[in-house]
Amino acid sequence: QEQLVESGGGLVQAGGSLRLSCAASGRTFSSYALGWFRQAPGKEREIVASISRSGTSTYYADSVKGRFTISRDNAKNTVYLQMNSLKPEDTAVYFCTAARTGRTLESDYWGQGTQVTVSS
Repeated sequence: QEQLVESGGGLVQAGGSLRLSCAASGRTFSSYALGWFRQAPGKEREIVASISRSGTSTYYADSVKGRFTISRDNAKNTVYLQMNSLKPEDTAVYFCTAARTGRTLESDYWGQGTQVTVSS
C-alpha cells in the first residue's frame, strides 16, 4: 500500500550534516511506526532510528545517539532523519521503513534508499 521515497543523501565532509527525508504515498501514514535503516558494503543492515506512531517515543542505535534525530510530520506524510557530526563510518545506503504492526523491526514497506557518503 505504502510507497516510500527517500531524498537528501549526498557527499559531505566529516563533521558535516545532512537531513534525509522520506515521503509516503499511502493514506494511513499516521498508523505506522517509522524507521531508518542503513547498510554499508560488506556489512549487515542495521537499524539507525525509529519513531512511534504518535511520535512521542524514539529509539536510536548507540552509534548515532546524540548525533541523529528522527522526526515525523503526519500531515505531510513525511519522516526525517537529521544527521549531525557525521563520521566516515556513517557512510551507507539509508532506507526508510514503515511498520503496520508498530514494531519497526517488522517493517512492511521499504524505500529504495539514498546514498550517504562521509569523507574524512
